[in-house]
Amino acid sequence: MAEEKRCGWSKTPTDHKYHDEEWGKPLHDERRLFEMLILEGQQAGLSWSIILKKREAMREAYDGFDPEIMKDYDEKKTAELLLNEGIIRNRLKIKAAVTNANAYFKLKEEYGSLDAFMWRYVGGEPILNHPKTMSEIPASTELSDQISKDLKKLGFSFVGSTIIYAYMQAIGMVNDHLKECDFR
Repeated sequence: MAEEKRCGWSKTPTDHKYHDEEWGKPLHDERRLFEMLILEGQQAGLSWSIILKKREAMREAYDGFDPEIMKDYDEKKTAELLLNEGIIRNRLKIKAAVTNANAYFKLKEEYGSLDAFMWRYVGGEPILNHPKTMSEIPASTELSDQISKDLKKLGFSFVGSTIIYAYMQAIGMVNDHLKECDFR
């Protein structure tokens, strides 16, 4: 049996599982959408493989990525997170997660949900790209620029255009699986 073809970034068994089961598939679950937004911010400057390896520890450390709990994190909780070797121990990224939990509620007031906010940009339908090579996949687009600006206006941080484009791919707003990928 021939080995399945995957996109070039998927190198490890953990990457493969994420690539095959999650990446590029439309996601509408509110908690998971928030989780992925936080994880994409945590990934800045690191490989996605590192984030995937630490995802379960981060879910535990960040109370299941429940924004209702996270919005009230204080200095004591921040200090506890900074000591947790299972997660990304970066003070700015931890603070951003708390900031984003608070901003999430402002977004909900205005748009109803993160799901409604994000998916309105694409009319509820994923953008289906057809890249032949990894080099054809952009790091950001005009749309990710706009979403980034809009999120920043709502008080979010660690939501630059490159992070938001990766988020769009992660939640299936954009499908950038390569043409040759068996999981397209």
